[in-house]
Amino acid sequence: MPTCGSKAWRALLHNFHKAELQGGTMDIELTKAAVARIAEIVAAAGKNGLRLSVKEAGCSGLEYVMDTVDGPEVGDFAEGYGGFTLYVDADSYARALTGLKLDFQQDMLSSAFVYENPNEKGTCGCGVSFSV
Repeated sequence: MPTCGSKAWRALLHNFHKAELQGGTMDIELTKAAVARIAEIVAAAGKNGLRLSVKEAGCSGLEYVMDTVDGPEVGDFAEGYGGFTLYVDADSYARALTGLKLDFQQDMLSSAFVYENPNEKGTCGCGVSFSV
């Protein structure tokens, strides 16, 4: 995989942006449970969408970030769902989110978003951060 900031990295990002402009879609899947829970969160926050990205954090290097937002940031990918728009940071998509499946699971004791990420190479002991 190209190094962040390299010429090959910028070319990869350019190709992702080009695909978006030509009507391409993100390779991110949300389960019905995830769509329903995100719609609830976005509505409760009085926002229009959810922005998904990763940031450098934790023992393993990266952490998922979900923010309710009114609209995209420059360069974000966007996909509409019933009641909200999912915005995905293009750099995060290229770096770690391609092929992601996002689910929401709930039982009598807990509830959580579950990330099934084919790019994940490892996680920290507490399960908060991951490496690619």
